[in-house]
Amino acid sequence: MAENPGAGELQRRTRTVVKPIINKLWDIKVGGYERIPAAGPAILCPNHISFLDSAFLMLTLPRNISFVGKAEYMDSWKTKFIFPALGMIPIDRSGGEKSAAALDAAKTVLERGELFGIFPEGTRSRSGRLHKGRTGAARLAMQLDVPIYPVGIVGTDDIQPPDAKLPKLGKGCSITIGSPVEPARYRNRGPEHLAWRSMMDEVIYEIGQMTGQEYIHQYAGQSEAEPEVTGRVASVSEIMNDSGVPEHDLAVASG
Repeated sequence: MAENPGAGELQRRTRTVVKPIINKLWDIKVGGYERIPAAGPAILCPNHISFLDSAFLMLTLPRNISFVGKAEYMDSWKTKFIFPALGMIPIDRSGGEKSAAALDAAKTVLERGELFGIFPEGTRSRSGRLHKGRTGAARLAMQLDVPIYPVGIVGTDDIQPPDAKLPKLGKGCSITIGSPVEPARYRNRGPEHLAWRSMMDEVIYEIGQMTGQEYIHQYAGQSEAEPEVTGRVASVSEIMNDSGVPEHDLAVASG
C-alpha cells in the first residue's frame, strides 16, 4: 500500500481537463452537490450500476475523492499505474489482513480531512436492482465520527452496461447527493455490528429513494432472493456468518 494513498494533484488536473469533455459527450445532471462540505472528511456511498459510476462522480465533484477498487486492476498495465494515481485504493478481496489494509488506507484518507468513496453493494448490479449494503462504510463512519452521504446514480448503465467494453455517446445520466447519515444517531444502540447494519440499511434506503431501484435483500453477486423492504435492523443470523464472525464488510468497485 502506498505511503500516502488516495487522490492527489493528478485527479485535480484530470478533473479540470476532462470535465468539459464529458459534459459535451454526455448529458450529466447533478443534484445535491451543495451538501458536500467544502472541507473536512466525508464518506460517499453510491449505488453501482456501471464502470463509469466512480469516474463520473470523481469528475463532477468539486473536491478530490479516493475510491476503493479491486486489486485485479493492478494486474493490468492499462490500469495499474493510472488508477492509483487518480485515487483508487486497491483491495485484495481474499479477505483477512490484505483486505484490512484497504480499510486502513481509507482511514488515512479520512484522517487527512478528505473525501472517501465506497460502493456499499460491493460490486456492480447486473439486474439493476439495489442490493443489501456491506457495513465497512458504517464502521469507518462510527470509528472516525464522519458522516455518510448516500449517492443515487441513474442512467450510467445505459451509457455503459456492466459487460460493455465501450460507452455509448450522447446519452444522459444523473447523480444526486443525499442528506448525510450521521453516526451519532446510531451510537449506544446495542451491539456494534447491529448499529453498523442499521446505519447501512438507512444509507441503502436513501439511495433507493433517489434512484427508484427495486431493493433485493441479498448481497450483489449472490443468488437473488425475493425483494424486501430495507431500512430496518437485520437479525443477528443475517449479520453473522457460519463461524460466528461479523460479515466481511469491505465494499469493492469490481467488474
